Amino acid sequence: MALPYELLIGLRYTRAKKNNHFISFISLISMLGIALGVAALIVVLSVMNGFQTELRARILAVVSHIQITGANGEMSDWQPVAAEAGAQPHVLGAAPFVQAQGMLGYGQAVRGAMVRGILPELEDKVADFRPHMKSGSLDALRPDSYNIVLGAELARSLGVFVGDHLTLIAPQGIVTPAGVLPRLKTFTVAGIFEVGMFEYDSGLALIRMEDAQRLYRMDDRVSGVRLKLDDLFQAPAVSRALAETLNTNAYISDWTHSHANFFRAVQIEKNMMFIILSLIVAVAAFNIVSTLVMAVTDKQSDIAILRTLGASPASVMAVFMVQGALIGFVGLGLGIAGGVALALNVDVVVPFIEKLLGTQFLDKQVYYISNLPSELQWRDVTTITGVAFVLALVATIYPSWRAARVNPAAALRYE
Repeated sequence: MALPYELLIGLRYTRAKKNNHFISFISLISMLGIALGVAALIVVLSVMNGFQTELRARILAVVSHIQITGANGEMSDWQPVAAEAGAQPHVLGAAPFVQAQGMLGYGQAVRGAMVRGILPELEDKVADFRPHMKSGSLDALRPDSYNIVLGAELARSLGVFVGDHLTLIAPQGIVTPAGVLPRLKTFTVAGIFEVGMFEYDSGLALIRMEDAQRLYRMDDRVSGVRLKLDDLFQAPAVSRALAETLNTNAYISDWTHSHANFFRAVQIEKNMMFIILSLIVAVAAFNIVSTLVMAVTDKQSDIAILRTLGASPASVMAVFMVQGALIGFVGLGLGIAGGVALALNVDVVVPFIEKLLGTQFLDKQVYYISNLPSELQWRDVTTITGVAFVLALVATIYPSWRAARVNPAAALRYE
């Protein structure tokens, strides 16, 4: 089956005459510009996806996917709630917790902290503290042991190490004839964790749940129940289902609400980076405009001959749109290939560049995430491909329209 002559001529016009290689050079620059823009978009968005996933994993190592809290901050019978929540689809585990404010003192150092009472054997089902333990162990949080596990920054600010004894001051006071005295209890540092999030490393302390209940006078009550899901993105749906079926007065929140502002800011930053880097592709598209304008000027006599042979203005327009689309298509293909290859090998390329330059882009002393994570999402690649190809096609409209308006008589007057 014969190809349309518009396609054949458009493909032929991609190469200039032997005595005029400047147009071919501009075409090559346009291709490389689109390839560079597309590759940069793919790599940058993949790295941002990697950072987003890494931060989400570090946050959810401490914060559960779903948290059920008693209506007044206390829950008297947590076992039925945990059993009912565990029966929901996607729920992998449930664990009770006691959470309250406290003041930690060691020597002259005093720091405020969020004190969380946990059961280590159940906490493993909803959080990932164990992989982040720098010293000590969660198993040391035994009943009546009055041991405590601190975040790394909190321990550093207090100047304590495993085995040291510190004082935990509870806000609930003891009424005496001399006035209200704070409740004090000595705890032994049994472990130090570091999840890589300053908020938790500097302000979270873990103790045994029974110790927390006695210290904060909660008897056998708890603050609530924390849940872990097999798919964290199902948290809003599971929360809604629990709100309809749970037979107790409680507040239900999931990680998308508790850290909504943070993740929304990351998503907005990603969208802004997409818009900004798309300008690189737009600049390359303007190069296509200049390439086709010069091609139209160079081929005016050819256009006039085509018109005298019966070619319609639409056919002439199609010829130059094919030429511009081919430039955009080749550049797009090179950009996708290069961007995907680089995004999939960031963990190899970046260390090589760091070793070559003798430096480290993300210093471990400054950044908790010291390597560049990358997560290629094909949805992003598809979006980038569509945007780049549309820009390339739009860039061909004006030069092609100008070619269709060439007057054959005026073009051939001096031939």
